[in-house]
Amino acid sequence: MSIKRIAPGPRMSKAVVHGDTVYLAGQVADKAAGKSVAEQTKEILGIIDGLLAEAGSDKSKLLMVNIWLSDMSTFAEMNGVWDSWVSQGNTPGRATVEAKLAGPQFTVEIAAIAAR
Repeated sequence: MSIKRIAPGPRMSKAVVHGDTVYLAGQVADKAAGKSVAEQTKEILGIIDGLLAEAGSDKSKLLMVNIWLSDMSTFAEMNGVWDSWVSQGNTPGRATVEAKLAGPQFTVEIAAIAAR
């Protein structure tokens, strides 16, 4: 099977397509870095929409999502944005954990696996 790398960099690709599976690297907010969890989540989900489209997929085909929050007390704030974005009836498996992220300006990171 062929492997397609989307936005490959020296350390990682933003997404990798193998067969009918799309693997998204952990995405963080660039423009909303340092802003609220809601703003960062909204930006990240927009990035995910774009990467999935480039890979020939969309959010209705998400299989598994991992979300890291720098502070679990922001869980409800993140979920408010997530709940209005996620494809109802097609919700993926999901895990959300608290973790120290790459820098203090990042409060949310999201990685996903989807079908094509």
